Formats: sequence, structure tokens, C-alpha cells
Amino acid sequence: MNATTLGLVAGTLTSIAAIPQVVKTLRTRHARDISIWQPLLLSIGVALWMLYGMLIHDLPLILANIVPLLCNALLTGLKLHYRNNGA
Repeated sequence: MNATTLGLVAGTLTSIAAIPQVVKTLRTRHARDISIWQPLLLSIGVALWMLYGMLIHDLPLILANIVPLLCNALLTGLKLHYRNNGA
């Protein structure tokens, strides 16, 4: 496996990792088992990686962080939204 393939696989996996949790939270309409800190800290971390990618003009790094940023920000929002639903 070369470096490009490794990077593509890693970027794909980290990009889609939060999607199942977002889908489950939307379906069940509760987020009681999710710590607010996990998606919040991941949102901040991937936002910083994306900013770093912008600063060094690295398009793959920028693109690889868009989906996880959106998913984790959404998950943070869902946690706050469903906090009164047994969250």
C-alpha cells in the first residue's frame, strides 16, 4: 500500500466514522448515551485540522475534514436539542 492509498483510506474512514451515530440519534430522537464532550472536542479538532489545511493550502486535508466537522457539529447540536428527551 502506498502513501496516497493509505491517506485516502484513512481520510475516508475518519470522514464517515460519525455518520452511524448521527443516523442513530436522529432515528431514536435521544442522545442520552452520548457525552457532549466527544463530538464537541472532535468538532474543534477537525475544524483546527481543516484550518491548518487551509493555511498550508492542502486541499485533500481540507476536504477530508469537512464531513467529520459537519457530522460532529450536528451530533453536538442533537445532544443539546434532545437534552430534555431523556438525554
